[in-house]
Amino acid sequence: MAGQVGIRAAEGAVEGADDGVRARLPLLDVLRGVAILGTLMSNVWIFAGPGAEWGVLGGNAATSAGGGSSSLAGATETAFRFLANGKFLSMLTLLFGVGLAIQFRSAARRGLPWPGRYKWRALFLFAEGTVHFVLVFAWDVLMGYAVVALLVAWLLTRSARAQRVTWIVMGGLHVAAMTLLTAALLVASGGGTGGGAGGAPDADAVALYAEGGYGEQVAFRLSHAVVLRAEPVFSFGLLVFMFLLGVRLFRAGAFQNDAAGRRIRRRLAGWGLGLGLPLNFLALLGGPDFFFLDRYGAAPVLAIGYLGLIGMAMDRLRHPGPSASAVTSALASVGRTALSCYVLQNVLAMLACYGIGLGLASRWADNGPWWPIGLWAVICLVLVTGASLWLRRFAHGPLESVQKRLLRR
Repeated sequence: MAGQVGIRAAEGAVEGADDGVRARLPLLDVLRGVAILGTLMSNVWIFAGPGAEWGVLGGNAATSAGGGSSSLAGATETAFRFLANGKFLSMLTLLFGVGLAIQFRSAARRGLPWPGRYKWRALFLFAEGTVHFVLVFAWDVLMGYAVVALLVAWLLTRSARAQRVTWIVMGGLHVAAMTLLTAALLVASGGGTGGGAGGAPDADAVALYAEGGYGEQVAFRLSHAVVLRAEPVFSFGLLVFMFLLGVRLFRAGAFQNDAAGRRIRRRLAGWGLGLGLPLNFLALLGGPDFFFLDRYGAAPVLAIGYLGLIGMAMDRLRHPGPSASAVTSALASVGRTALSCYVLQNVLAMLACYGIGLGLASRWADNGPWWPIGLWAVICLVLVTGASLWLRRFAHGPLESVQKRLLRR
């Protein structure tokens, strides 16, 4: 009976949950808020780097956005990137799987067909991701999430054994693929560290994002869409694995506020941090040639540790003081408006960095890493403030409200 109550409480805690008055599970909102703000910790270097979105393919996102940095600045940037790169994206992916599990459980309890209306939610997400890709940010994650959501939604109608086998196979294939890609980079660089994943930025791309018009940037994304949409293709196995891991954790009670949930969160923190930190340090020492194993191999392990650690922190804040309560409330507000905040943060970063806006990426290219870090902090402040104020008047974020209206029967 206690498990059923916990499940009902969780059903309102993710984006796209059915309308109605339900108690929320605060941990899920906070986790999603952290994941949204954390993805910007990685993406801000893409916006700030030479060649921006296209520069990633030359390794520019893995190198400093500001030349001539002091040792302190270099160490700060390295630590900032180490904490963020791939970790929060993996956490966000896992939480999408949690949301899918909640939708499935909700439909089953109400006797509704599955995937039923959920496929329209996935279609909306794909359409929104397509618009986001074309108009705002080439490395959008929503399109890939929508495709994987449809597959995993179907898998949830299969047996537990089929789901478990798929989970293991996808994880194994992904690790093998990342290992092969890393080996290819090592061969290309002659066994050194850095030759295979980096290179001089494309001068035309640098000029496009520093001086080109908005229409030119949109046309560039469209004309290079196949290449710019490569990430969700080669990381497909990881996406499926993390979605299914989210399903498994939800069903195991990892997000419930009881002794079993707290025990699971402690284990996630212990194993995730215990394995993830050494693996990520080794990948960092390996240099740019270990980019794939770093971002798509070691990072997801540490993301699990982050999830457990945040959960443990929330467990200790059962009676938080004013400061702690304000922080968790702000993060939860971002989590409750996650889709809107994800798009807005990229719009703000685009307008700040590209020549169509303030052009900070070219104007401050030699000012070291402090300004991208400061930009991240400013955008985070805008998001938490905006989300908190918005939710005082409205029940859902702007894009979440559009989704609900379009999908309403």
